Amino acid sequence: MFSNTRALLDEFERLGIPGFDLSVWHKGREVFRKNRGVSDENGTPMRGTEHYNIYSCSKVITCTAAMMLVEAGKLRLEDEVALYLPAFGDMRVKQAGSIVKAERRMTVFHLFTMTAGLNYDCGNEAIVRGRQQTDGRSPTVEMMKYVAQIPLEFEPGASWNYSLCHDVLAAVVEVVSGMRFGEFVKTRILDPMGMTNTTFLLPEEEVPSLAAQYRFNGKEFENVGRQIQSYKLGSLYESGGAGAISTVDDYIRFLEGLRTGKLLNEESMERMTHDYLNEEQRAACWVPDGYGYGLGVRVPRAGYPRTDYGWGGAAGAYLAIDPTHEISIYYAQHVLGSPNGNLRKDLTEAVKLDLGYSAFKESMWRGAGSTLA
Repeated sequence: MFSNTRALLDEFERLGIPGFDLSVWHKGREVFRKNRGVSDENGTPMRGTEHYNIYSCSKVITCTAAMMLVEAGKLRLEDEVALYLPAFGDMRVKQAGSIVKAERRMTVFHLFTMTAGLNYDCGNEAIVRGRQQTDGRSPTVEMMKYVAQIPLEFEPGASWNYSLCHDVLAAVVEVVSGMRFGEFVKTRILDPMGMTNTTFLLPEEEVPSLAAQYRFNGKEFENVGRQIQSYKLGSLYESGGAGAISTVDDYIRFLEGLRTGKLLNEESMERMTHDYLNEEQRAACWVPDGYGYGLGVRVPRAGYPRTDYGWGGAAGAYLAIDPTHEISIYYAQHVLGSPNGNLRKDLTEAVKLDLGYSAFKESMWRGAGSTLA
């Protein structure tokens, strides 16, 4: 049983991933769970209770929180970002080797879809200045006035660029809700779903609870410490794009909450999982073959046999929700620049095969076009 999935995990192990954990739910119950390896350099065996920096898997939580405000009529996709964060009302954009005033206004829709023109330069001099001027605290909303000082890569809507869009979206959620972003998420998502081990601000004394974190340098796995790398801009900064810490048991509850409609209604999920890319944006978007991009998630592209939506994280976390086959998948590891990065998408297809469904086999196993087992 689950021979294709196990074969894929065997490959992850062969590639040297120190430790990982996978949970698969089908029709409302866990049907497969496997963790392998060790959680630290002392050789402690994986227990399945490890905490991880989930990096960009944070984005789906943030987009869910924002869609809750859209459902409530407190936020609209067509709203200008400057309505909530005034610093984004006078943006500049790179153009033909110079920097000029942006002609288009940035909207909430642009933030959701990564088409706002922002970049992911967390070391930009404006952000460094923001850290210094807030004494290293970098409160989420306050930092937006520094992010807004960074020239856009293109006019809003003109292309697609993976960026700080969802960090800005988290700040919008904070302003609209009147609650600190992390508190809104806790009240509306974490507590209702029983996610007691998930947070956007982990107290320093709890950092040792995280699994050891590594960076693969092309030859070996280097321990880089347990803290979030690069994306934590300050002690009070709640990064909607990369700042969440969670466990496998917690995050799979979140995915099931989305799949079953406990968190967002059907109309919201239809909007979230629609492919919004035009041809110019699609050319810049690097989602795997057969996918487009919706409101913060990869989505099935028309004409392809993909059936799931989801995303992944910089240290290897991967999520997939397949509403057609009633499947939720969450995989966690803690390796930046991981050698199995381009194989994670195969988890969805391997699980589908193992549950007796057809799959997009042509894209599997680095494009070899065959099953794994």
